[in-house]
Amino acid sequence: MQLVVGRIGRAHGIKGEVSVEVRTDEPELRLAPGAVLATDPASAGPLTIATGRVHSGRLMLRFEGVADRSAAEALRNTLLIAEVDPDETPEDPEEFYDHQLIDLDVVTVDGEEVGRIGEISHLPYQDLLVVVRPDGSEVLVPFVAEIVPEIDLEEQRAVIDPPPGLLGEPESGEGLGDGESGGPGAASGGAADGG
Repeated sequence: MQLVVGRIGRAHGIKGEVSVEVRTDEPELRLAPGAVLATDPASAGPLTIATGRVHSGRLMLRFEGVADRSAAEALRNTLLIAEVDPDETPEDPEEFYDHQLIDLDVVTVDGEEVGRIGEISHLPYQDLLVVVRPDGSEVLVPFVAEIVPEIDLEEQRAVIDPPPGLLGEPESGEGLGDGESGGPGAASGGAADGG
Protein backbone atom coordinates (compact mmCIF):
# COMPACT_ATOMS: atom_id res chain seq x y z
CA MET A 1 0.00 0.00 0.00
CA GLN A 2 1.27 3.47 -0.84
CA LEU A 3 1.10 6.44 1.53
CA VAL A 4 1.92 10.08 0.83
CA VAL A 5 4.62 11.01 3.35
CA GLY A 6 5.64 14.45 2.13
CA ARG A 7 5.48 17.17 -0.49
CA ILE A 8 8.58 18.83 -1.90
CA GLY A 9 8.72 22.58 -1.41
CA ARG A 10 11.24 25.19 -2.52
CA ALA A 11 14.85 24.59 -3.35
CA HIS A 12 17.25 25.59 -0.57
CA GLY A 13 20.74 26.74 -1.45
CA ILE A 14 22.62 25.77 -4.61
CA LYS A 15 23.46 22.10 -3.98
CA GLY A 16 20.09 20.47 -4.68
CA GLU A 17 18.56 20.58 -1.22
CA VAL A 18 14.77 21.05 -0.89
CA SER A 19 12.38 21.84 1.92
CA VAL A 20 9.75 19.16 2.55
CA GLU A 21 6.23 19.50 3.94
CA VAL A 22 6.06 16.40 6.13
CA ARG A 23 2.83 14.38 5.90
CA THR A 24 3.76 11.51 8.16
CA ASP A 25 3.99 11.19 11.91
CA GLU A 26 7.04 8.98 11.42
CA PRO A 27 9.47 11.11 9.38
CA GLU A 28 12.50 9.48 11.03
CA LEU A 29 11.31 6.16 9.54
CA ARG A 30 9.79 7.23 6.20
CA LEU A 31 12.12 10.12 5.27
CA ALA A 32 15.48 8.80 6.44
CA PRO A 33 18.63 8.76 4.30
CA GLY A 34 18.60 5.72 2.04
CA ALA A 35 14.80 5.59 1.75
CA VAL A 36 13.55 5.12 -1.81
CA LEU A 37 10.28 6.92 -2.48
CA ALA A 38 7.86 6.81 -5.37
CA THR A 39 6.57 10.17 -6.61
CA ASP A 40 3.48 11.85 -7.97
CA PRO A 41 3.98 12.67 -10.77
CA ALA A 42 5.65 9.31 -11.34
CA SER A 43 8.01 10.79 -13.93
CA ALA A 44 9.89 12.63 -11.15
CA GLY A 45 10.95 9.47 -9.36
CA PRO A 46 11.71 7.21 -7.78
CA LEU A 47 13.84 9.36 -5.49
CA THR A 48 16.45 8.09 -3.03
CA ILE A 49 17.13 10.31 -0.01
CA ALA A 50 20.84 11.13 0.25
CA THR A 51 20.79 13.42 3.29
CA GLY A 52 18.30 15.00 5.65
CA ARG A 53 18.40 17.68 8.32
CA VAL A 54 16.15 20.12 10.14
CA HIS A 55 16.73 23.81 9.44
CA SER A 56 14.63 26.53 11.12
CA GLY A 57 11.96 23.98 11.99
CA ARG A 58 11.68 22.59 8.43
CA LEU A 59 12.89 19.28 7.07
CA MET A 60 15.51 19.67 4.35
CA LEU A 61 16.32 16.73 2.08
CA ARG A 62 18.77 16.13 -0.70
CA PHE A 63 18.14 13.34 -3.20
CA GLU A 64 20.69 11.24 -5.07
CA GLY A 65 21.18 12.62 -8.59
CA VAL A 66 19.77 16.06 -7.73
CA ALA A 67 22.93 18.15 -7.60
CA ASP A 68 21.92 21.77 -8.19
CA ARG A 69 19.24 24.34 -7.49
CA SER A 70 17.51 24.09 -10.89
CA ALA A 71 17.15 20.29 -10.58
CA ALA A 72 15.80 20.74 -7.05
CA GLU A 73 13.37 23.47 -8.14
CA ALA A 74 12.05 21.14 -10.88
CA LEU A 75 10.85 18.78 -8.11
CA ARG A 76 8.73 21.46 -6.40
CA ASN A 77 5.20 20.26 -5.41
CA THR A 78 6.10 16.61 -6.10
CA LEU A 79 4.46 14.22 -3.64
CA LEU A 80 6.70 11.68 -1.92
CA ILE A 81 5.13 8.23 -1.56
CA ALA A 82 6.30 5.38 0.66
CA GLU A 83 5.39 1.72 0.26
CA VAL A 84 3.85 0.46 3.51
CA ASP A 85 2.62 -2.97 4.57
CA PRO A 86 -1.22 -2.70 4.70
CA ASP A 87 -1.27 -4.51 8.07
CA GLU A 88 1.25 -2.11 9.61
CA THR A 89 -0.07 0.38 12.15
CA PRO A 90 1.56 3.51 13.58
CA GLU A 91 3.40 3.08 16.89
CA ASP A 92 1.12 5.61 18.63
CA PRO A 93 -2.37 4.10 19.21
CA GLU A 94 -3.89 7.59 18.70
CA GLU A 95 -2.55 7.79 15.13
CA PHE A 96 -3.99 6.20 12.01
CA TYR A 97 -3.01 5.77 8.39
CA ASP A 98 -5.44 7.15 5.81
CA HIS A 99 -6.29 3.67 4.50
CA GLN A 100 -7.43 2.65 8.00
CA LEU A 101 -9.92 5.53 8.14
CA ILE A 102 -11.36 5.42 4.61
CA ASP A 103 -14.84 3.80 4.53
CA LEU A 104 -15.36 3.89 8.30
CA ASP A 105 -18.98 4.56 9.27
CA VAL A 106 -19.36 7.90 11.05
CA VAL A 107 -21.87 8.26 13.90
CA THR A 108 -22.43 10.95 16.51
CA VAL A 109 -21.89 10.27 20.21
CA ASP A 110 -25.71 9.95 20.37
CA GLY A 111 -25.62 7.12 17.81
CA GLU A 112 -27.00 9.09 14.86
CA GLU A 113 -25.63 7.97 11.50
CA VAL A 114 -23.75 10.74 9.71
CA GLY A 115 -22.17 8.96 6.73
CA ARG A 116 -18.93 7.30 5.71
CA ILE A 117 -15.37 8.64 5.49
CA GLY A 118 -14.59 9.13 1.81
CA GLU A 119 -11.11 10.63 2.09
CA ILE A 120 -8.70 12.46 4.37
CA SER A 121 -7.73 16.02 3.47
CA HIS A 122 -4.29 16.96 4.80
CA LEU A 123 -4.07 20.70 5.30
CA PRO A 124 -0.95 22.44 6.64
CA TYR A 125 -2.36 22.93 10.14
CA GLN A 126 -5.01 20.23 10.48
CA ASP A 127 -6.37 17.08 8.86
CA LEU A 128 -10.02 16.88 7.83
CA LEU A 129 -12.21 13.82 7.46
CA VAL A 130 -14.29 14.16 4.30
CA VAL A 131 -17.54 12.44 5.31
CA VAL A 132 -19.94 11.47 2.53
CA ARG A 133 -23.55 11.72 3.73
CA PRO A 134 -26.22 9.23 2.61
CA ASP A 135 -27.61 11.89 0.22
CA GLY A 136 -24.17 12.24 -1.43
CA SER A 137 -23.29 15.60 0.13
CA GLU A 138 -20.02 16.00 1.99
CA VAL A 139 -19.22 17.26 5.48
CA LEU A 140 -15.70 18.29 6.49
CA VAL A 141 -14.93 17.15 10.03
CA PRO A 142 -11.74 18.42 11.72
CA PHE A 143 -9.76 15.36 12.81
CA VAL A 144 -9.07 16.49 16.39
CA ALA A 145 -9.76 14.60 19.62
CA GLU A 146 -12.43 17.08 20.80
CA ILE A 147 -14.56 16.43 17.69
CA VAL A 148 -13.52 12.83 16.90
CA PRO A 149 -13.20 11.23 20.35
CA GLU A 150 -13.21 7.63 19.16
CA ILE A 151 -11.93 5.57 16.23
CA ASP A 152 -12.92 1.90 16.52
CA LEU A 153 -11.18 -0.08 13.78
CA GLU A 154 -12.71 -3.38 14.90
CA GLU A 155 -16.24 -1.97 14.61
CA GLN A 156 -15.21 0.03 11.52
CA ARG A 157 -16.65 3.17 13.07
CA ALA A 158 -15.64 6.76 13.85
CA VAL A 159 -17.57 8.52 16.61
CA ILE A 160 -17.86 12.29 16.37
CA ASP A 161 -19.05 14.94 18.82
CA PRO A 162 -19.87 17.74 16.39
CA PRO A 163 -20.05 21.34 17.58
CA PRO A 164 -23.24 23.24 16.67
CA GLY A 165 -23.42 23.92 12.94
CA LEU A 166 -20.81 21.41 11.81
CA LEU A 167 -23.32 19.02 10.29
CA GLY A 168 -25.41 21.71 8.64
CA GLU A 169 -28.62 23.54 9.38
CA PRO A 170 -31.41 22.14 11.57
CA GLU A 171 -34.03 20.16 9.66
CA SER A 172 -37.03 22.17 8.53
CA GLY A 173 -39.56 22.62 11.29
CA GLU A 174 -36.93 22.56 14.03
CA GLY A 175 -36.45 25.80 15.90
CA LEU A 176 -36.02 28.59 13.39
CA GLY A 177 -38.85 29.89 11.29
CA ASP A 178 -41.80 28.67 13.35
CA GLY A 179 -42.25 31.61 15.67
CA GLU A 180 -39.51 30.74 18.15
CA SER A 181 -37.13 33.45 19.16
CA GLY A 182 -33.50 33.36 18.30
CA GLY A 183 -31.29 33.52 15.28
CA PRO A 184 -28.43 31.36 14.15
CA GLY A 185 -27.03 31.22 17.66
CA ALA A 186 -30.26 29.85 19.16
CA ALA A 187 -29.32 26.26 18.38
CA SER A 188 -27.54 25.47 21.62
CA GLY A 189 -26.70 21.87 22.20
CA GLY A 190 -28.52 19.60 19.81
CA ALA A 191 -29.83 21.37 16.75
CA ALA A 192 -26.61 20.64 14.90
CA ASP A 193 -27.46 16.96 14.90
CA GLY A 194 -29.86 17.42 11.96
CA GLY A 195 -29.24 15.27 9.03
